[in-house]
Amino acid sequence: MDYLWIKELYKTYNHKSGPREIFTNFNLSVPKGEFLTLFGPNGCGKTTLLNIIAGLIGYDKGQVIFNDSGKKTKIGYIFQNYELSLFPWRTNLDNITFALEIKGIDRIKRKEIAREFLEKIGIDIPLYNYPYQISGGQKQLVAIARALVYEPDVLLMDEPFSALDYKNRIFLQDKLLEIWEKTKLTIIFVSHELEEAIYLADRTILLSPDSNTHIIKDISINLPRPRTQDLKENPDFFSIFQELSITFRKAITDVK
Repeated sequence: MDYLWIKELYKTYNHKSGPREIFTNFNLSVPKGEFLTLFGPNGCGKTTLLNIIAGLIGYDKGQVIFNDSGKKTKIGYIFQNYELSLFPWRTNLDNITFALEIKGIDRIKRKEIAREFLEKIGIDIPLYNYPYQISGGQKQLVAIARALVYEPDVLLMDEPFSALDYKNRIFLQDKLLEIWEKTKLTIIFVSHELEEAIYLADRTILLSPDSNTHIIKDISINLPRPRTQDLKENPDFFSIFQELSITFRKAITDVK
């Protein structure tokens, strides 16, 4: 059953050279519990789309609808510059519990909730250290835990692993899949790495490289779960990667 609908979306930005249309009659639906990845070049509107879904920016026309039976949708958002979103004066545990604090949960209770949640999803980090005392991969785990601890309905992730080295990147890919298997969250994940986009997803969408963003390919990733990095050596994985690579290269050529 579809959970999120984006219908006939129009969005224009004003530039010095004049108005620029980012989305014109853009449509997308996302089933509940789906892991959806978006792939496209810089400037194609991926972050703008996430910001619209999150309600951080407006749009000119269209609809963004959540099927929540009248209740308010809780949205978690992990930004590309996740380090900047962490409070350096707060311990890692206090960073994680920030959303619970905003909800008015008392200090002892929110720490109890956070510890139980971290144990449930298998995240092990030095809780009483500060962000500057831990690695980039651990900082990202803090950001992920903070977004998840208040149990959002939808998790938006904007190229969250792009600043990490290869070792941390593949570790966090697998950790995220492990968390998703346990929570069955609806996740919309932006990536600029096609291999990553395929590996994580139930469905991958390629966005166009031209100035007016549209979907050039919408493909279900029918590969077995749970997944391990060995899957990337599977012929079926390579076949999907090749198909999407060819489609995207052709789109780039057509724009030129």
